[in-house]
Amino acid sequence: MGVSKAKPTNYIIPLYINGLEGRMLYMPSNRRHKQELLFVYGHHSSLERWWGLMQELHQFGTITMPDLPGFGGMDSFYKIGKQPTIDNLADYLASFVKMQYRRKKIVLIGMSYGFVIATRMLQRYPELTKNVKMLVSLAGFADHDDFTFSKPRYYFYLYGTRVFSRRLPAFVFRHTALTAPVLKQVYARMAKGKFLNVSNREDFDRLMDVEVKLWQSNDVRTYMFTTTEFLLFSNCDRQINLPVWHVAAKADHFFDNARVEQHMRVIFSDYKSVTIKLTNHAPTVIADRKEAAALIPAELKRAIKALR
Repeated sequence: MGVSKAKPTNYIIPLYINGLEGRMLYMPSNRRHKQELLFVYGHHSSLERWWGLMQELHQFGTITMPDLPGFGGMDSFYKIGKQPTIDNLADYLASFVKMQYRRKKIVLIGMSYGFVIATRMLQRYPELTKNVKMLVSLAGFADHDDFTFSKPRYYFYLYGTRVFSRRLPAFVFRHTALTAPVLKQVYARMAKGKFLNVSNREDFDRLMDVEVKLWQSNDVRTYMFTTTEFLLFSNCDRQINLPVWHVAAKADHFFDNARVEQHMRVIFSDYKSVTIKLTNHAPTVIADRKEAAALIPAELKRAIKALR
């Protein structure tokens, strides 16, 4: 079966690690390009949500995408008595890299918050830099000052997520605000930016259904705790002896691209960037391969293909 006709379920397998149960998507290479690519997704994610991009990345070699604790339906850190801090997520990712790759060299790709976790992993485990052949940021960020939120909006998110990262408020939020009828009403009225490029009712309904599924499959406490933390964090206190390839969305509604560059230049030994004409922070949650391919511009494709 060709990848273009396959479904993500053809490549999803169970993942058991550090007392947690989840899934990972593993697409072995069947082409002349034999790179090992590890993709770390960000907030509001699942394996299925990034299927279109995985099809695009598969042209370069074997692509692996693990769930993160508390996201995509995976057990949360709360199950084993931990909090979903950036440090704990970085430790989890380091465990996965050591388990999955051993001495292999990889192309490490982080999407948005996934790049934050990948950065922190390399800061906490500098010995893993020798495993990274190429480091790629897809709309990633490095410091809370990278956000473009107004002060009222910033503090609304900060204090709101603090409240709902607690057990009881999170439970109430999940079973009231995150029910399908409520979410669909909210999206229909407030999230029109996500639907700007949806041209027909069928895609509109499909997009709405996937958004609902994502909200309900991500652990509320994990989502809220991690949001609070990245609204306060900075990865600029420790340098990493690796260059970074950064793909910036020209119309990113979350980040100031100039600030992102400044902070990444502090952290990494070198910085290369490409700005793409994306009308949002990321493609829609139903993006197919053609739409998701915008995240991998021609310059980056050539750089990956040139790797030895």
